[in-house]
Amino acid sequence: MPQAPTLQSFIAGRWFGQHPAQSLRSAIDGHEVARTHEEAPDFAEALAFGRHQGGKTLLALDFQQRAQRLKALALYLSERKEQLYALSHHSGATRADSWIDIEGGNSTLFSYAGLGARELPSGNLLHEGPAQSLSKLGSFAGSHILVPRGGVAVHINAFNFPIWGMLEKFAPCFLAGMPCIVKPASATSYLTEAAVRLMHESGLLPEGSLQLVIGATGDLLDRLQGQDLVTFTGSASTAGRLRANPNLIRHSVPFNAEADSLNCAILAPDVSQDDEEFELFIKEVAREMTVKAGQKCTAIRRAIIPAKQLDAVATRLRERLSKVVVGDPAVEGVRMGALASHEQQRDVAERLQSLLHSSDLLFGARDGFEPRGTNVSQGAFFAPTLLLARDPMAEGGAHDIEAFGPVSTLMAYDDLDQALELASRGKGSLVASLVTKSPAIAAQVIPRAAAWHGRLLVLDRHCAGESTGHGSPLPQLKHGGPGRAGGGEELGGLRAVKHYLQRAAIQGSPSMLAAVTGEYVRGAQVIETEVHPFRRHFQDLQIGESLLTHRRTVTEADLVNFGCLSGDHFYMHFDEIAARESQFGKRIAHGYFVLSAAAGLFVSPGPGPVLANYGLDTLRFITPVGIGDTLQARLTCKRKIDQGKLSPQGTPQGVVAWDVEVSNQLGEVVASYDILTLVAKRTE
Repeated sequence: MPQAPTLQSFIAGRWFGQHPAQSLRSAIDGHEVARTHEEAPDFAEALAFGRHQGGKTLLALDFQQRAQRLKALALYLSERKEQLYALSHHSGATRADSWIDIEGGNSTLFSYAGLGARELPSGNLLHEGPAQSLSKLGSFAGSHILVPRGGVAVHINAFNFPIWGMLEKFAPCFLAGMPCIVKPASATSYLTEAAVRLMHESGLLPEGSLQLVIGATGDLLDRLQGQDLVTFTGSASTAGRLRANPNLIRHSVPFNAEADSLNCAILAPDVSQDDEEFELFIKEVAREMTVKAGQKCTAIRRAIIPAKQLDAVATRLRERLSKVVVGDPAVEGVRMGALASHEQQRDVAERLQSLLHSSDLLFGARDGFEPRGTNVSQGAFFAPTLLLARDPMAEGGAHDIEAFGPVSTLMAYDDLDQALELASRGKGSLVASLVTKSPAIAAQVIPRAAAWHGRLLVLDRHCAGESTGHGSPLPQLKHGGPGRAGGGEELGGLRAVKHYLQRAAIQGSPSMLAAVTGEYVRGAQVIETEVHPFRRHFQDLQIGESLLTHRRTVTEADLVNFGCLSGDHFYMHFDEIAARESQFGKRIAHGYFVLSAAAGLFVSPGPGPVLANYGLDTLRFITPVGIGDTLQARLTCKRKIDQGKLSPQGTPQGVVAWDVEVSNQLGEVVASYDILTLVAKRTE
């Protein structure tokens, strides 16, 4: 057998490390897959390169361009995924397990690419508006901006998802414009290295935006500064040790941890053995025990069930687990692979022995455990193991000890209050599930359980077909939990991107705020020209370019005609007596008539650069409009976003948001909103 390759770090734009060090063995048959390298990286150089070169090259692109890079990167990796699948086999993962890691990671890139395109501006400043007036006359206002931090993000990741674990942190970090240094757990670092090599070979990564450390972190954390940050996924003990690093404390370096998590699933008392929900609960617990051989930070460690259902649940779980075929995933019929390393195998075995002090064994290695495949005796296999807590209300045991493998403990409860008490004994977890038929029980349980869990799944027959399951993190939703789960947050859409940005309050005149944010702010100076703003192409349109329209007086015929056309005969528009007795004291115009009338005032009717209106934001009706009121509108270019897209006809276009303010004859604002349009680019 050829000598196993020596993995390399990617530091300061070059691959580094030649001399082999720690041996990394296949979880399937024990043969050597790779070695870490012996040489210690120069972390001072790595940080300097990230801060200066990485920061510069990333910020040469804007949010939109980085979103486009993420999409291109996802497509590039998708085309080469089989290289990663072939390597992933050594980690003991089945193809389905590897799918979570490889294609789940890719899906995260796609998700953040789409989020960036939809939600982020052109440029590198995110305005958290709207601006608020801080003075009587409106000459002094305030708002918030988010800007890229000037430092480097250090991502220290766990062994169980060496690709997805990296990409879930890289994607929002890259989108935010922050360079990062990734340090994977050594046991499966050969997969992270392979993925980073592909990412580097793509040519899509700005220089210095991503660096890789194989092996120990050395003095890396001791060199961080206040503009840097750290994310960590792993054990609570390691998280606590790293969080207490004196340098991190001294510089107030943000530290986000995802650590131990004794997740639970609660079977509600309304579910009987004949219900579909009973079978869903059994399937969910068994699946969370066996997917990735239970090596998921979100796996169900505690199954909390009504005492009256204990025997039935135990019997059904034993039956289901007995049918799980364990072994080399390359062998036909195998559904559960090995633990990721022999070290992990020893750790789970030790923790199981600790759990048996307070629990009884219901199913385990004694029940016919024979992994399939060649040389599997040298692998890191572990039997699906089901335990029963002797005294669920006692402290410790399964409430404290996490066996990070295919191990779960049944806990019986008498009533829902006791079930919730048991759930909270985990002292904070990433996720909990409630299986119930009853919306009333869901409404009772979830708000109370939410204090102790980062994410909650309510599972019933109606959502089961499309549910992503108990433990599946999604880019759109928070991944992280309170207490022993680390207290941090990862993923969660735009919020995850903002984690890598610095939020600052700004104060000044509306014109100054507009200049800083790159967005029109109400009260700022406007630009009025002879040319209608709708006649300008995307490139020529200036922020603050504005049109003050002619006036229109509202008549009774307007209300009647609009009501008949729309079918809206609401009494406030048609019933003189009822309207007079209302809080307005008179008949008022339809809100949507006001919108339509405003459009009639500011729209330029001829064909032109404005291609389509695709929505309204922030619509508010403020002052009622009555018969005889005179309307006038101001249309102002508020925001421009260049997504680099073409129309279906192939015309280059950008997104323009317009601020619309509709006023009456007294100067009172009657309606306020943003219009979103697609505007053609000039092509000559």
